[in-house]
Amino acid sequence: MSTQRILLIIGGGIAAYKSLELIRELSRRGIQCRCILTKGGAEFITPLSVSALSGEKCFTDLFSLDDEAEMGHIQLSRSADLVVVCPATADLLAKAAGGHANDLASTTLMATDAPVMMVPAMNVRMWEHAATRRNVETLRGDGVTVMEPDEGAMACGEYGPGRLPDVPIIADAVEAELARIAGPKPLEGRHVLVTAGPTREPLDPVRYLSNHSSGKQGYAIAGALAALGARVSLVSGPVGITPPRGVDHIPVETAQQMLQACEDALPADVFISVAAVADWRPAISSDKKLKLKDEGKTLPALTLAENPDILATLSHKTSDRPGLVIGFAAETHDLEALARAKMQRKGCDWIVANDVSGDVMGGAENEVALVTGSGLETWPRMDKTEVARRLAERIAVALNDPDDRQVAAE
Repeated sequence: MSTQRILLIIGGGIAAYKSLELIRELSRRGIQCRCILTKGGAEFITPLSVSALSGEKCFTDLFSLDDEAEMGHIQLSRSADLVVVCPATADLLAKAAGGHANDLASTTLMATDAPVMMVPAMNVRMWEHAATRRNVETLRGDGVTVMEPDEGAMACGEYGPGRLPDVPIIADAVEAELARIAGPKPLEGRHVLVTAGPTREPLDPVRYLSNHSSGKQGYAIAGALAALGARVSLVSGPVGITPPRGVDHIPVETAQQMLQACEDALPADVFISVAAVADWRPAISSDKKLKLKDEGKTLPALTLAENPDILATLSHKTSDRPGLVIGFAAETHDLEALARAKMQRKGCDWIVANDVSGDVMGGAENEVALVTGSGLETWPRMDKTEVARRLAERIAVALNDPDDRQVAAE
């Protein structure tokens, strides 16, 4: 997937400081920002702070010799997928509606062929003024997206509509506009079921059997699938990660709960079993804390029972079996041989095999091999988000070409 880019024009007003939060939030969502800071905006924040957060030069001057030697305002206006004006002051709205071009921001808005989105913020009387209302209607008639401001107490002491919306709401709107511009995504209309994290099998109210799975890889995969338009059900054991945006998060504790949640989430086009499910659970879980016996200090006996095999259960379903079932094989040795044996035993279509003998569990990187019925492909060590992106794109290709489950190397 190519990186999405916006051009952020930062207008004047006390709400300008929120543009810094917006740059950070969009960056967290994988959206890069180039920024124009107006003269009014520079009264509240600095070009240095904008550059530090965006990672790119902050542009301020229409008549900069360096930037305009190659008609920089034209390049700025054409280098983004979307132009966002935030905060959009009454003056910027008026300039854009009237076709003015007397500074870098207004000139760029006149020169752009990209969609434009404006996020107004101003005093309530200014927002309700007839001239502003006319300007907003003109801009909307010209195809510009103009968000409605929030209502509330303002820095000037008045109350009413005119406040800048909260940053996550603006970021959501930017993502939605970028998605609209990009058009249909390859996994739209598909339902993908993903398991992630460990399971916890209780011994008593304070102890449990578990493992070191962080859930990072499963959560990254769920997010990558959602980014390609899939409806994602993420059945997750206990982890310390915020679920990806746009994903249906279904928290569970035990393997039995995870299996039930997976079956409840069917039907699905794809099932990806990333979770590190405990193989065993205590045959009996005490409802009171287990203690050493008073006499002899002997340890209590621990009898184990086998947990359900979630991957095999869904792979061998006679009805509602997902069209593509993918397992993960976390091994410490004989990676390929054990992965192929697991694929045969479980009845799944693909196996993503990874060596967990190092710092993979809990770490930020992974090195995997994709095993299918027709071959094996070893991927280099990379960030788990990149592993997720590659796998999501492979899945999209496979679903659009069901006769070719093994996709050629990139």
